[in-house]
Amino acid sequence: MAEFFYKASDKMGNIVQGNLDGKDEESVVNKLHTMGYIPIKVQPSTKGKVSVAAPTLKYKKIKGSVNDLLTFTQELSTLLEAGLPLDKSLYILAELAEKRKLSQVINDILKMVREGSTLSDALSKYPGVFPRLYVNMVKAGEAGGVLEEILKRLVEYLESSKEFKEYIISAMIYPAILTSVGTGAVIILLLFVIPKFAQIFNDMGQALPLSTAVFLKISLLFRKFWWMALIGFSIIYLIIKSYLKTEHGKFVKDKILLKIGILGNLIKKIEVARFARTLGTMIKGGVPILSALTIVKDTINNTLIAKSMDQVTLGLREGEGIAAPLRAVNIFPPLALHMITVGEETGQLDEMLLNVANTYDKEVRNIIKRMITLLEPALILFVALLVGFIMISLLTAIFSMNELPF
Repeated sequence: MAEFFYKASDKMGNIVQGNLDGKDEESVVNKLHTMGYIPIKVQPSTKGKVSVAAPTLKYKKIKGSVNDLLTFTQELSTLLEAGLPLDKSLYILAELAEKRKLSQVINDILKMVREGSTLSDALSKYPGVFPRLYVNMVKAGEAGGVLEEILKRLVEYLESSKEFKEYIISAMIYPAILTSVGTGAVIILLLFVIPKFAQIFNDMGQALPLSTAVFLKISLLFRKFWWMALIGFSIIYLIIKSYLKTEHGKFVKDKILLKIGILGNLIKKIEVARFARTLGTMIKGGVPILSALTIVKDTINNTLIAKSMDQVTLGLREGEGIAAPLRAVNIFPPLALHMITVGEETGQLDEMLLNVANTYDKEVRNIIKRMITLLEPALILFVALLVGFIMISLLTAIFSMNELPF
């Protein structure tokens, strides 16, 4: 038997340390788990305490991707579940990280943990990598002594969010390709094809059909003043972009989007699904509902819906529960409100919120699928008609010059 120095977190998130006898480090880790502690560091007591440097400041502002966060969470959950101490788990993750900056971030977190910081406090130093939702979930897990369980829930949340985002992006790829091809075809006609016909028509000196004359004029203007058009569109784009970055601009844009029929309905359902999944995950992880609502507000992209969360929070503080304030803001669909009400009344709000998220995720997928099904042939038809009309206009002029029936 040997004596080992340990540092661990109790169920309240407090750091405790001391010495335990054990056969090896693994046996001490098992003892700590039995005592209800989350091991942070276990080492032979003869090594003493390790003095480490402060976090590397230049890495505090780096941004991490969802994939990086998901991989980190999956691997940390697996290592902790296998019984490894937190410091060893972080050391392994730092070694495994493929990106140098991410490895440095994990090393800095490891240093802070070894110096006595909780994992949540260390993660909070890097908001670009670990969002508030993530940090608060970890903090709740530390306080309840269920960090491994919380990490599993975070993995589920991140996987669902990533899958949903990737579905929307993949659904828009084909329409984007069709639009690009159509635009490219029209530009080629205006820049290269029509000018060749223009020279022929000028040499013939005959009157042209109206449609042909219009396209020849457009082609001429496009070739002569394309740079002015490019500058003009760039200026307009920058002005609009700058305006939309302001609070008023975001509010106006989001308000208009919500009023556009099918698109507005789709945005509402996307935000409802995001709201329900985020809030449900945080409540299930032990985060107080008022704190969770504040964090959820930051995850909502639509400014109008995000502002309505203030009213929901106020109603909750006044003892109205969550269903009544949500109904009052008049944004959430009746089905979602009914499910949330049932969850609140039965004491299963977290589970019902996750059910709401799953329900509206499916609805959003179905709406997008229907929209793409209609959009694809519409785009093909539009491009075909536009290119066809240009070609017919040119052929009409050619046939009229040769006095051939068309």
